[in-house]
Amino acid sequence: MDLLIQIFGEGKDLNALQMTSRGIMIFLAALILIRISGRRSFGIRTPLDNIIVVLLGAILSRAVVGASPVVPTLVACTSIVLLHRFLGYLIAKNKSIARLVEGRKILLYKDGSFITKNMVRALVCEEDATQGVRKSALTEDLNEIEIIYIERNGEISAIRKEKKEQ
Repeated sequence: MDLLIQIFGEGKDLNALQMTSRGIMIFLAALILIRISGRRSFGIRTPLDNIIVVLLGAILSRAVVGASPVVPTLVACTSIVLLHRFLGYLIAKNKSIARLVEGRKILLYKDGSFITKNMVRALVCEEDATQGVRKSALTEDLNEIEIIYIERNGEISAIRKEKKEQ
């Protein structure tokens, strides 16, 4: 037991070796937690997915610096990861829950003009929308664009008009 205290320390008065040992242990624990959480937590980037990233980082950092005991910290993080996974499962199975947790896409542009009330609702301006068009449709010409959405994850996407054959 004395060896473990020497390696990992206890409380907030940690030396460099103890904090490094805790950092390595928490890194490995975080890796396991993220694997349990699934790819969704770092891939889709909805508010639900951002919450897990922020919470895990905040809570796990407390264990590294000795502000919170390691075991309760890992239990709390495991609970959060399992809740995230459960909500992800519910979202995948039920559209109503998906809309409740993640919201809906918002139409920003259609028929050659911006929809002002939706832009205000989404808290974006025309420049934000055109930036999204440049990224997703690779053009600055809004005449080539049929529809612009702000997606549930906050990204702006554009659908090009179909080219008419001559």
